[in-house]
Formats: sequence, C-alpha cells, structure tokens
Amino acid sequence: MKLKTLIVDDESPARLELRYLLDKIPNVQVIGEAANATEALELIKALNYDLIFMDIQMPGLSGLDVVAALKEMPRMPAVVFVTAYSEHAVKAFELDAVDYLVKPIDEDRLSHTVTKVEKLLTSQPAASKPEPAVQKSLIDIDRIPVESRGKTLLLTIKDIVYISSRNDIVFVHTSDNTYITRFTLKTLEERLQSKSFLRVHRGYIVNLRHVIEIVPMYGRSYILKVRCNQNNEIPVSRRRGQRLKAMLGM
Repeated sequence: MKLKTLIVDDESPARLELRYLLDKIPNVQVIGEAANATEALELIKALNYDLIFMDIQMPGLSGLDVVAALKEMPRMPAVVFVTAYSEHAVKAFELDAVDYLVKPIDEDRLSHTVTKVEKLLTSQPAASKPEPAVQKSLIDIDRIPVESRGKTLLLTIKDIVYISSRNDIVFVHTSDNTYITRFTLKTLEERLQSKSFLRVHRGYIVNLRHVIEIVPMYGRSYILKVRCNQNNEIPVSRRRGQRLKAMLGM
C-alpha cells in the first residue's frame, strides 16, 4: 500500500522538487500540497494522510506550530521536517518528528527516510478509541495557552483582538500575530464570558475593547472593525446583534 503523502512548503519550486523526488519512490503517493500552515491544517483535517513533509519557516504560522496543533489527533500522521536550516532539529524531534531533512534534499537520504516511516507505521498498533476527556478545573489567570514555533505560550487575554475558527481549527489573533490554540471555540466562549469578549458569529469571538467601528449591514447584521494588522473586519450574525447592542449600550 502506498503512503498517502502531503507536501507543505511556501515555495513552489521547493514543492515541485520534492514531488519530483518522491515520484521516483514507488511506495509513495503525493495526494496533496499546501503553501502555508492554514492550508495544511485544513487538508490534514479533511483527509487521513500517512506522511507529511513539512517546511518549518513559513509566513505566519510555522511548521512547528502545525505539528504542535496535530498532537491531539487520535492518529497523527508521520511527520518529516524539511528545511534549509538545521537549528530547529532539536525542537522537531521533541514534537516526535520521524526525521529531519536539510535542503537541498539528497535522493538516497530521502529514500532512507521513507523506509524509516514505513517501518514505523508497520510497527504501530491499531488505533484504539480514545478515552473520554476528564473535565479539569481551570484557574483564572488571564492567560490563554497558544502554540508558537513549537512552543506553548501563555497569551495575555487583554492582548487578544479576536478568535476565529475554520474547519475545527481555532486561531487566536492579536494586533500583529496569529496563533493556534487547542481549545475549542465553545470552551473559549465559556472561559471568556466574564471578560470583554462576545461570541458574535458561529466562527468568531471578539474582544469588544478592540472594536473601533460598527458598520450596519443589510438584514440587521453588522461588521465590526477592530485594531488588527490582519483581517480587521469581523461579521456579526443577525441573531447575535441584539446581544452586541445590549453590551455596548446601543
């Protein structure tokens, strides 16, 4: 059986070169490519890949961030980091990477890596059904754990501008950065409900302290403009518009 493989790299020539080399290995089937971390997470959530070749340094979220976010998956794909820089090797193996390849990639070295992945997957027992999660009490410390460059940071709540969700992946946005968190949007809504945050849409929670403009839209809905260097327009659903107006005293 061929290994269903995903290539993640922000540089198109690098993806083409790696695909060319992998096409020479008969037991590998490249069935997906991603140019950034967000695309990669969406593809990985949609399909059960056996193997991922992951670049580390990409605009926005890094390859280390992606793999850290995948740690909770019942069956995590085998990950091989591919990068022009060797200084990330220690952190890569801390995230249980199978191997670490430095560009330009040597064909024999790549073949050896694929063999290593095959042996690993063959030796793994069948995935068992995960045990139900035990509810833990959380201490209110005004921090939210997020993933950044393979590390877990404690982000100050007041610095969060908004939180978004795409394909069950939750992103925490500050004025100048985006992070991944392992919390669900519902959990964050409950955790932040006594703060200045409001769930304004099924895919968004916004910190009202960072809202600078409210734009009325057709059908009694709104767009919130926030202080953010990235996407600075947050949709408000019609159903949640009344709650927004009440909180702001409109």
